[in-house]
Amino acid sequence: MDAPGCILCSVMAALFRRTPGWKKVIIPLLASASLLAALLTTLLTISLSAQKAQTFTGEIMDQQCALLGGHSTMMNQGESAKDCANRCVSIGGKYVLFDSSNRTVYQLDDQKKAQPFAGAKVKITGTYDTSSKTIHVANIQAGS
Repeated sequence: MDAPGCILCSVMAALFRRTPGWKKVIIPLLASASLLAALLTTLLTISLSAQKAQTFTGEIMDQQCALLGGHSTMMNQGESAKDCANRCVSIGGKYVLFDSSNRTVYQLDDQKKAQPFAGAKVKITGTYDTSSKTIHVANIQAGS
């Protein structure tokens, strides 16, 4: 028994044999559809990559302390925010931006740019990926 796809091919072949000039219609139609698909793909790519840069403020800290709301526990034991963040990252944590005004934790895609600012208040310029809750860091500046 033939595969189901072969039946469709047979019907289409019979239709094209009976329709004079089908190539003049089908080939431009397929070319137009391919062009439209390529155009839509290009526009979607451009719109996704053309996100506007935003500025985020907060403190660079380790993810563990950010989830606890800050370094207060460790600072009460005499450790600085910078030392706490660097120690926690050295044992497997990640640097994040913690905005204490709304208790938001932002993941950072560039850990090397964040490291010099561990424990410091900063302004980060970058684009925000809402699906991964990650800032794609373009620049970090010391804040106030």
